Amino acid sequence: MIEVQSLRRTYGTTLAVDDVSFTIEANTVVGFLGLNGAGKSTTLKVLAGLLMPTDGTVRVDGVDLAEAPVGFRQRIGFLPEEPPLYDEMTVREYLAFLARLRGLPESELDARIAEVARVTQLDHKLEQVIGELSHGYRKRAGIAQAIVHRPRLVILDEPISGLDPVQIVDMRQVIRSLAREATVLISSHNLPEISQVCDRILVLRDGRIVADGTEAELAARFNRANVVALTVRGDRERFDKLMAARPEVRSFEVRREEGGLIDAVVTMEGDDREALVAGIVGAGLGLRRIDDAVDELEEIFIDLNREVAA
Repeated sequence: MIEVQSLRRTYGTTLAVDDVSFTIEANTVVGFLGLNGAGKSTTLKVLAGLLMPTDGTVRVDGVDLAEAPVGFRQRIGFLPEEPPLYDEMTVREYLAFLARLRGLPESELDARIAEVARVTQLDHKLEQVIGELSHGYRKRAGIAQAIVHRPRLVILDEPISGLDPVQIVDMRQVIRSLAREATVLISSHNLPEISQVCDRILVLRDGRIVADGTEAELAARFNRANVVALTVRGDRERFDKLMAARPEVRSFEVRREEGGLIDAVVTMEGDDREALVAGIVGAGLGLRRIDDAVDELEEIFIDLNREVAA
């Protein structure tokens, strides 16, 4: 559905994006990650039709940006980090204005606004003036404007920034629901949220794609699949000696010790959880929890950006 081939973008003599190629299937949610200066914002602006590539091709739904820029942009919905809102309009007036501007037939207007409001959970806010909305609902209004014209690609730049925990959970549901009718590309610095909602992850570094795959595939690349989080009840000295002696344990780090409980992250040589659990129980320690390391994507991202470029 999205085809990017040998994309390059320069600003004068500065090369911001260098030979980037990838394809994304329809109705997929993809996380787009990169440090500041990695070329992420430039690539997103090209995909949104806001910048033209210096070299290479970009197609969405079979339409080439260079050959048909107007038709290309009609297939894009874009939410910048600061939503482009008109504070004096009601939500309904705002969505109707943008739907007409983007060519939605008048006969479909009311039904489409109702559908978009349902998807973004704005049903009860349609008659409210945008300037009176909370930050969370302003974000939802920004997403609603991005999808009101039925785009094939929806680009969301930091969609959860500034949201409280309850709003973040709601926004996950909104983002997943968007994939029923569009491909969704999310740029975010909140790595746990990328992990929660995305089917696939692309990582840019120095203007190039350095990783592309599911979180599990990236974990396997760095042997992060063999990293587990433990909570054990027992003596710290006994725990340390056990971990140092276990053949399946490559390394371990105690993150917290409180009230007789030890929280640790253990890296194993392979996926030897059964042997690790047997060793802990056999040593007379109480195993309270074993799970994938909760910061797995964060560690992968750090590893990727520590790699020496080939």
